[in-house]
Amino acid sequence: MRVLSGIQPSGRLHVGNYFGAMRQHLQLQAEHDCFYFIADYHALTSNPSPDDVVAHTLDVVMDYIALGLDTRKTIFWRQSDVPEVTELTWLLSCVTPVGLLQRCTSYKDKVSQGLSPNHGLFAYPVLQAADILLYNSELVPVGADQKQHIEVTRDIAIRFNNTYGEILTLPKEHIIESVAVVPGVDGRKMSKSYGNTIEIFEPEKSVKKKIMKIVTDSTPVENPKDPDKCNIFALLKLVASPEELAEWEDKYRTGGMGYGQAKKRLCELMTDYFEPFRQKRTELEHNIDHVKQVLANGAERARAVARETLEKARQAAGLRK
Repeated sequence: MRVLSGIQPSGRLHVGNYFGAMRQHLQLQAEHDCFYFIADYHALTSNPSPDDVVAHTLDVVMDYIALGLDTRKTIFWRQSDVPEVTELTWLLSCVTPVGLLQRCTSYKDKVSQGLSPNHGLFAYPVLQAADILLYNSELVPVGADQKQHIEVTRDIAIRFNNTYGEILTLPKEHIIESVAVVPGVDGRKMSKSYGNTIEIFEPEKSVKKKIMKIVTDSTPVENPKDPDKCNIFALLKLVASPEELAEWEDKYRTGGMGYGQAKKRLCELMTDYFEPFRQKRTELEHNIDHVKQVLANGAERARAVARETLEKARQAAGLRK
């Protein structure tokens, strides 16, 4: 099936990104026709610096390739390299009710977090719908909390099809079965906006420093501890083998173990987990021309699909030559 997903270039990717979505994206390559893009248009809604957009885009590309993205099989491109998406966005905007956008929780959430409301932020779901519909996407991997995005896209597509004919493919959500919410070093969900992340390819010394600062409770060493309420244990679940995790759970519940001991082991496991990918990441850093060529090749392949869909939509809407 045709699978599509995008990721914003809003900073260096972190452990939460990997275990929350990236790992599943990479696994889906084996059985599906995958289209993945860097959502740089979407990133502009928060008005980042132009230099950051460029740098973060290249970082995301290098991270995905280093972690196993197969650019021969998977189409991987930069959103802004396919201008057809902006024209389809306009066509979809003309059938999208304002009330539908006003009900979108993502807009309300971002404004409540302090983002200045602008038209791009408000109309974000229409561009997102264009991203999905332009490539005849059938499955869109999302977390359970993002299901509304796909519902809105389907609503917009149905309205367009009801107006102009059966032009657009209606997608279905593919709910990502994430292990859990990945906690950051302060105990909140790991997020760049909170400044509590552990980057995937962060230097080992920096990773250790951050892990040793992970928030824990004040339970004495000799007392039993609840692993289900511990941020360290939640991270151990991501990188420890089932056998070792069972041993740690026993240590927690028995008592006699300090959190520092668990933090030290977490440092080792986190480093070991991503170590096999570091060499490839370093090679890519020294061959930026290759990274840019990957994006160019991906955009060419993506545009071949996008042009066909857009032309059908243009013809149906009366924009004929």
